[in-house]
Amino acid sequence: MKNQIVITAAGAAPISKVLYTGKVQVTGGREGEAKSSDGRLEIKLATPGTLGTGTNPEQLFAAGWSACFIGAMKHNASRLQIPLPAETSVNAEVDLASGDEGFALQARLQVNLPGLSPEQAQTVVEAAHQTCPYSKATRGNIGVEISIGI
Repeated sequence: MKNQIVITAAGAAPISKVLYTGKVQVTGGREGEAKSSDGRLEIKLATPGTLGTGTNPEQLFAAGWSACFIGAMKHNASRLQIPLPAETSVNAEVDLASGDEGFALQARLQVNLPGLSPEQAQTVVEAAHQTCPYSKATRGNIGVEISIGI
């Protein structure tokens, strides 16, 4: 592009080292497609509730947050010397909603940690919610409810 306008949003804290950059191009919006620069992701998009094939941004966000949250639990469980169960899972629900200020998101995470004590499970989940980048990005911006099944 010859002419480019850059709009910068202030981050919460300075970044000292970039560990990875995901690069994705979306064409056509909610009825288009998304392709990553490395070719590992190529997916059709569809508006929620339509009969078309494809996924939507809310499902992609739920999948990304769930995977990241499990990674944060693994990291923190190791640090806390709490054995994370092999059956650990996260069921995420991300709502596209509307209100007085227009469109918004809200989310619910159901964290499943079978075999842990209630205290262990709560400790791991609270630590993960403090360190997971998705949790940090949404904190104070959208409604989030986290429940724990043991």
